[in-house]
Amino acid sequence: MKVWAISNQKGGVGKTTTVVSLAGLLARSGSRVLMIDMDPHGSLSAYFKYSPDDVSVSIYDLFDETSTTKRNIIPLIKNTCIPGLDIITASTALVTMEKKMGVRDGMGRVLQQALRDVTPMYDFVLVDTPPLLGVLLINALAASDHLLIPVQTEFLALKGLERMMNTLTMLNHSLGRAMPYTIIPTMYDRRTHASVDSLHVLRIRYSNDVWPSCIPIDTKFRDASKEGIPPAFCMSDSRGVLAYAALLKYLKPYYVDQFDEIPA
Repeated sequence: MKVWAISNQKGGVGKTTTVVSLAGLLARSGSRVLMIDMDPHGSLSAYFKYSPDDVSVSIYDLFDETSTTKRNIIPLIKNTCIPGLDIITASTALVTMEKKMGVRDGMGRVLQQALRDVTPMYDFVLVDTPPLLGVLLINALAASDHLLIPVQTEFLALKGLERMMNTLTMLNHSLGRAMPYTIIPTMYDRRTHASVDSLHVLRIRYSNDVWPSCIPIDTKFRDASKEGIPPAFCMSDSRGVLAYAALLKYLKPYYVDQFDEIPA
């Protein structure tokens, strides 16, 4: 089972779209995929028609000392409309978690330990993370094999990437290992100088850590979001889906080895 965190310390850069698009492509290929929404805003949950305001159980229960499902991740799993694609939703209660649990020892690896129980159940786990540094983001990164960093191709997003890279440096020191990561240029619009110029800066500044291609602006993603269906299942020939398919092919060395079955 491979675990990927999709993260950036700036909101609005395409994190949730990246999770949904990659998860949909993997599920369409026959892989068993679990998505985890760890962002209190709950965009991933809302995409699949689960309201973070009134879910009965959520990822919050994994951390809550008073919950009957504490440290047990399996009861938190919900179905989506796509066979083989499941989700653990967020809850607005996550906004209180930093104050309640951030100072407790051992809270940084709760998710990593809990995911051991679902290793036989899934091929991939994709985690949508909050944009702020705290116990939720640390849990997601500590549990992951690979970090995907969507970066909108505009200059303010490059500042958010700097914060993310500083966090990654600190985490690598704490974990005692260097986490592989891939920077993904998103929302690229070749008609604008800002998008073209920021992509150029991104590639110069981060060189081999940047995916050589990019995810273009694609308004069809909004239509898929309205239906609550991953784009791969309702608009498979759109330019956005084709771009994410190319990204998945690029990432293949990070999830295929001699013991793995290669997705179609």
